[in-house]
Amino acid sequence: MPNKTVIITTLNQAWADDGGMLDIYLEGFRQGENIQQLLNHLVIVALDQKAYDRCLHLHPHCFMLHTYGVDFSGEKGFMTQDYLKMMWRRIKFLRSVLEMGYNFIFSDADIVWLHNPFTQLAENTDFQIACDRYNNAPESLLNEPNGGFVYTCANDRTIEFYKYWYAARERHPGKHDQDVLSIIIREQRFLDLGLKVRFLDTRFFSGFCQRSDDIGHICTMHANCCTGLERKLEDLRSVLTTWNKFKSLPLEEKQRLHSNPGKMKVRWQVPNACLHSVWP
Repeated sequence: MPNKTVIITTLNQAWADDGGMLDIYLEGFRQGENIQQLLNHLVIVALDQKAYDRCLHLHPHCFMLHTYGVDFSGEKGFMTQDYLKMMWRRIKFLRSVLEMGYNFIFSDADIVWLHNPFTQLAENTDFQIACDRYNNAPESLLNEPNGGFVYTCANDRTIEFYKYWYAARERHPGKHDQDVLSIIIREQRFLDLGLKVRFLDTRFFSGFCQRSDDIGHICTMHANCCTGLERKLEDLRSVLTTWNKFKSLPLEEKQRLHSNPGKMKVRWQVPNACLHSVWP
């Protein structure tokens, strides 16, 4: 973008298969409210050759991220060793993006975009992150962060922060990046960085952990608090079905419901597939 902001997602072969997560992710941009143009600024980072080849078939901006000696192609079960390696490889890569001078939105591929999230992001903030559960205080470190949606500005503070975050994995073996983040943001070293942090309201940056019923204003819906690729796919397809029902409402009714979401006739369906997943 003109301000050197790029949208990034990462995926492997399991998530890039025909009819799978990549297709749903891209469909969200096409079906969302005036956000298709954001695809011009999306870079899909492939973690293996087959994911890269599939990306080239669907999207103009693809990047192959090589990790020598590791095969990231198959579905990686939550908290398995390969899953952890994949998550930490992502943090290391995002730091390199900052070092090149690019701001970024990082978005997991199991997120459906419905409205432009830039309208809900604060200015003069270094690091903004979605939540599994939001306590209505955007600067409270007691929020439960979710690294699936992050907006980071490129500067010296954020580069040092990503270095610190990545190095902290050695002090907390067996934990993924999100759990480690929840620990380090309360450490004095983190506070000394002077990072301006904001947690994003689940009313606008929603997920299965804490869903927003305000369909008219929601920016993103994340299949969080859910394990298993097929479960995520089933429930995200349901999200798009509900969204299209909302879009088909007469304009006057949508405008009326915008001001009173409690009377919304179209509501999200319960993510039944994800309810049967094992979540710690």
